[in-house]
Amino acid sequence: MTAPQDARATRVLGETARRRTFAVISHPDAGKSTLTEALALHAEVIDSAGAVHGKSGRKGVTSDWMEMERARGISVSSAVLQFAYRDCVINLLDTPGHGDFSEDTYRVLAAVDAAVMLLDAAKGLEPQTLKLFDVCRSRGVPVVTFVNKWDRPGREALELLDEVEQTIGLRPMPLTWPLGIAGEFKGLIERESGAYTAFSRAAGGATKATATEVDADTIAAQEPQYWQAAQDELGLLDEIGADWDEKDFLAGIATPVLFGAALSNIGVARLLDSLVDLAPAPAPRPDTEGHDRPLDAPTSGLVFKVQAGMDRAHRDRMAFLRICSGRFERGMVLTHATTGKPFATKYAQSVFGNERSTVEEAFPGDIVGLVNATALRPGDTLYASGPVEFPTIPAFAPEHFAVVRARDAGKYKQFRKGIAQLGNEAVIQILRSDLRGDQAPVLAAVGPLQFDVVTGRLETEFSAPVTLDRLPYQVARLTDPEAVELLSSQSECEVLRRDSDGEYLALFSNKWRMDIIARKFPDLRLEAMPAGSSVS
Repeated sequence: MTAPQDARATRVLGETARRRTFAVISHPDAGKSTLTEALALHAEVIDSAGAVHGKSGRKGVTSDWMEMERARGISVSSAVLQFAYRDCVINLLDTPGHGDFSEDTYRVLAAVDAAVMLLDAAKGLEPQTLKLFDVCRSRGVPVVTFVNKWDRPGREALELLDEVEQTIGLRPMPLTWPLGIAGEFKGLIERESGAYTAFSRAAGGATKATATEVDADTIAAQEPQYWQAAQDELGLLDEIGADWDEKDFLAGIATPVLFGAALSNIGVARLLDSLVDLAPAPAPRPDTEGHDRPLDAPTSGLVFKVQAGMDRAHRDRMAFLRICSGRFERGMVLTHATTGKPFATKYAQSVFGNERSTVEEAFPGDIVGLVNATALRPGDTLYASGPVEFPTIPAFAPEHFAVVRARDAGKYKQFRKGIAQLGNEAVIQILRSDLRGDQAPVLAAVGPLQFDVVTGRLETEFSAPVTLDRLPYQVARLTDPEAVELLSSQSECEVLRRDSDGEYLALFSNKWRMDIIARKFPDLRLEAMPAGSSVS
């Protein structure tokens, strides 16, 4: 290796070590977007939080940009927030909080090195959290747990820890401990040092809470009952060996736990420090052949998200690229691994909510937005030299189906263009069959709210209003072309082909009907897809 090459490699490895790339996962309404904003607030990249009144009357959250998100107070798209904190560069991927959009979250989890699992103090582990944790486990993503809303009535802290261990098999390792029961939040105790911090929240939680260290004797005298209860609980944690273990955390068998209240900005700074100190920096990624791509190898990256309409003035299409190796430079020409065609990166941007800035360079762990990326799909690989292809991102098992048709026959061209683009973005799965024809494709969704996104975007972006007719199917399985003819004579089932990968999907009215047909045709391929629900 020549001296310039050696210097470049040294810089790449040094910059990579500074990166922390993670996502926040949670059940709807656990406070994910609020926590995302609170983290940015504590890193001093925004002046005030947008979520200041809760979802019923909240302002537009900085990381939410789609009109549906603002109108309904939910997150249905993925945003990328990059900011400097201490000596690190934080890449925070704000994932959809609504359960109907978990397929987008799955793709985001392919781009991160760690995840924050957000638990509601009153509700604990909820179905969507469990599903997303399973995705983290399957991808080997280590998880930091943040128990949120401790300033509201909720369950006991030890009970929540026990639920985490018993339900998902993660051994809790509390780093902080709350003084006071849920709803009577007095402050946080550092488990390792025993130091106590009291907080004074700002009005509406729009700015940082004021943190004040208080002497243990003083707080013990002020809150004798709560202090003694906390000491008893901390003693129990010591007895059961719930101590920090980095090896177990990175192996995905234990999780550090912190407590707080994101809306009040309590405990958020401690969480941010923990992510810098504990979360892993980007590591070499395995390619499709199982070989790790060295971090200082030539530039390569994985497209994990494609989104159109982020800039209303231009109606452009942006592909989010996770840099996996090397130094990315704006303007460099990369190769699209799927087609072998060159891809110019002249328009490379960083996205902070609905604000954009030009990216001149990026390193492993960084997320780059490539504008007008019409040829790219989620799961695609781009590389500079030394050909590489990373494993693609599988689709979730759909559970809702509807036939979509153009309401105006004169708008069919726009309709066809819109359906193709939304399919390429993986906003929804597009299924077709010779029987139904191209004018009536079938939309397959993880959740029904995805249909609202599709119909809304077809009308506003493509001027193609549509009608939807729901289909009576609940279960989908991968199958073979031979199944088309075989199942055509069976009731309550249908076989269609997916646009994105050419796979055949057998749809059934319910699990019981599928089981009956499977027994009738024991040699029929009926393969479950990733993250299928318990009903399927």
